[in-house]
Amino acid sequence: MEKLIFEKSKLGRKAYSLPELDVPAANTDTLPSKFLRNEPAGFPEVSEIDIARHFLNLSQLNYNIEKGLYPLGSCTMKYNPKANEVAAALDGFANLHPFTDEKHAQGALQLMYELGNDLINITGMAGVTLQPAAGAAGELTGILMIRAYHLDRGDTKRTKILIPNSAHGTNPASASIGGFQIVEVKSNENGTVDIEDFKTKVNDEVAALMLTNPNTLGIFEKDILEIRELLTANGALLYMDGANLNALIGIAQPGKFGVDALHINLHKTFSTPHGGGGPGAGPVVVSEKLLPYLPVPQINVVNGNYHFDFDRPKSIGKVHSFFGNFMIMLRAFNYIKMLGNTGMFETSRGAIINANYLKSLVKEHFDFPYEGNSMHEFVMSGDRQKKAGSSTMEIAKRLLDYGYHAPTVYFPLVVHEALLVEPTETETKETLDTFAETLLKINKEIEENLELVKTAPHHTPIKRVNDAYAARNLNTVWKG
Repeated sequence: MEKLIFEKSKLGRKAYSLPELDVPAANTDTLPSKFLRNEPAGFPEVSEIDIARHFLNLSQLNYNIEKGLYPLGSCTMKYNPKANEVAAALDGFANLHPFTDEKHAQGALQLMYELGNDLINITGMAGVTLQPAAGAAGELTGILMIRAYHLDRGDTKRTKILIPNSAHGTNPASASIGGFQIVEVKSNENGTVDIEDFKTKVNDEVAALMLTNPNTLGIFEKDILEIRELLTANGALLYMDGANLNALIGIAQPGKFGVDALHINLHKTFSTPHGGGGPGAGPVVVSEKLLPYLPVPQINVVNGNYHFDFDRPKSIGKVHSFFGNFMIMLRAFNYIKMLGNTGMFETSRGAIINANYLKSLVKEHFDFPYEGNSMHEFVMSGDRQKKAGSSTMEIAKRLLDYGYHAPTVYFPLVVHEALLVEPTETETKETLDTFAETLLKINKEIEENLELVKTAPHHTPIKRVNDAYAARNLNTVWKG
């Protein structure tokens, strides 16, 4: 196990040498006492080679997409082409100051303008904002535009947002922050929206339905046109959570479903990294109805020059500082241009094939609550293993011993002992075969050596911990 750098510290050891001071030393007597330490800061004292080895060792302990499969359902951790990083490192992009005048940032503005048009064309929508910094920020932006749309029409009675019970947790959070009451819609035996339940809840108090399609169970909401008609008949709008858009690009356009607002996770669908919680980007594409309410500024072209347009009186305003997370946009732009229309179709096709292939390898040994083919991900249940004395969490912990990152566990909440698995299109058949073999091996261990699984992991730097206690009593302070 790698020691803490403080444990490697030796008094007087250092990794630097400085020239003699050629300016007068500061007189600390003139500084207010509140700015002075009563004791040394307590930094570790180590050699340069110790520092280099320490952080290299830590980096090798980190799991990453180049180390192995990342089967996180709903989180889409796929390989990020190095060409994206080369483009992002170009001096004209990487060192562009956010306060640069428009005339000196024409290349960046052109890139954002073209990226916006690409996203409009891919989704079949009418307009776009690139500002939101992540999927949840995109959700809130869409909800605020929907609210502005209704209020602009003098319709103040729309206080509710409908959300299926299989939705991401950010959906109700975003709608609530946007000022709406949440009304849950049930799922049917097929894992899709229960139309009959939906009919009882859609009325003239509903502002919109927030629908993920494909949904979080990895199932396509095939009744989306009927849902759209019912919403329209009641004056409500359709918001689509685009977290799973990577199963649709090149195959179907949400605009043709009648979607009014859709956020796109660039850091999922279009390959840009989002490990460690960010950064991300969640552009929102909208229908004609919501064009007037898009955040400012918009990028327009006048006489061949790109500029920011703030003259939009019905806009909901800015939703992010400057224009958004530009380097994430740049990577997505590069990825889209490399793929082209054919490449995007093959990407979605590959994600769907990989998910269904992996599912076919394990379906005899795990419970699957919903029949039929999946889209880009699938959810299975560890109920059978639970009856044998184990649990979904223990299966996930045991996978760590075999060198894998675990799938998403205990989500979506509508599936008991859920394991949500998404292999993405970037994994080979051999990788999927090996991962499936590992799941089946763990299943056999539950039958023959239960204690081995229940006490996993055994080969990680930190063994089994009390998750709840660790989360509630987190202590990251070193005290020598």
